[in-house]
Amino acid sequence: MLVSLLGCILVTALSGCASHSYNARNVEATPIQIAQQEIPEADLLDVGIVVFESAELTEEDIEDKGTNNEIRQSETHFIPCHLRNTLQRSAQWGAVRVIPEESSTHDVLLTGTILESNGQELVIKIKATDARGRLWYEETYRQEATGVSYKDNIPWEQDAYQNLYNTIANDLADHRKKLPAGSVDRIRSIAKLQFARDFAPDAYEDYLVENDDQEVTLNRLPADDDPQMARLMTIRERDHMYIDTLNQYYDGFYAGMWPAYENWRKLDLTERLAREEIEKSAMLRKAGGAMLVALAILLEVTQSGAGNMLQGVMAVSGGQVFMSGINLSKQAEMHSAAIAELSESFGADMEPVNLELKGQTYELTGSAQEQYRQWRALLRQIYLRETGFEPVADDGPDVSVAD
Repeated sequence: MLVSLLGCILVTALSGCASHSYNARNVEATPIQIAQQEIPEADLLDVGIVVFESAELTEEDIEDKGTNNEIRQSETHFIPCHLRNTLQRSAQWGAVRVIPEESSTHDVLLTGTILESNGQELVIKIKATDARGRLWYEETYRQEATGVSYKDNIPWEQDAYQNLYNTIANDLADHRKKLPAGSVDRIRSIAKLQFARDFAPDAYEDYLVENDDQEVTLNRLPADDDPQMARLMTIRERDHMYIDTLNQYYDGFYAGMWPAYENWRKLDLTERLAREEIEKSAMLRKAGGAMLVALAILLEVTQSGAGNMLQGVMAVSGGQVFMSGINLSKQAEMHSAAIAELSESFGADMEPVNLELKGQTYELTGSAQEQYRQWRALLRQIYLRETGFEPVADDGPDVSVAD
């Protein structure tokens, strides 16, 4: 009876050590699959990686996870940039770009959600689709880092969680290789027509057919010498050039963030390991103290002075051990505070961009997403002016003309 009760006390005291768990694929050491020979351009698919998402962290999340919303917001840009670099190194793809929002005009689209990210663990959910609206796969990946993970890392190439990035790149390449014959051509054609339909819906609406599952198939192709399509493909090239410019901005942010972020993750790992040891020690001491107090109460071996003295010593000792555990828990809280202090904002605001098109200078302002929307609206306005088509009722956000 006594042993059973004390065991329950120990189990209860240690129950607070539970960690987060996800239905995720644990990643081990994984080399990247690099194409063994050059893939013909006609067989390459372009990839758009959307800036990642992450749920807003509550105060409780911030304390529990040891991070903050500023770091997490920065990671939504950092992780896609490093994933893009990994895909480019694989030589399995055409152009790989980070884009500010989802678009059906890319051959392959990757979206991602950050579930956990700190110096010890990275858990992200990836979804890959193509221009046809077909799901390639959806997977949650998890990798745990150790001190070795932070040795000999190289910006743009080698990250503490490189095995996770390599696994995503390999999975994506495997799905591309499994595409039936002719699929690449259809995907590329649909992506082009999706872009054309966005700008000229009346002219290209019936070229594509969409079913109830939002999957898109080709109904027919435009003529090779279609002048309207040629004009739209020129505009598409301008759009790609702007996204390439936007990626230069992302690259600058990524490169500037790397040293501080790498150091933060190293220190975060150190703090987490120290905190785990302290919390484990604290829990054991609390459990031991509670057991001693309980034993002193339950024993009641004798009413003699020696018996009372034994009970008193056990109760006092148990109380001292319990307070020692509380003090260690306070040290763990200090480690959490140290992690939070390291979590400085890596801000990701864009400066206004001035662009000159057709002899006119335009200013794009706001976030990267807002500027991209303004840019697309500007391209649409130029296309409408060039073709003489009437604009639709809602033609997107206004674009200011720079002085």
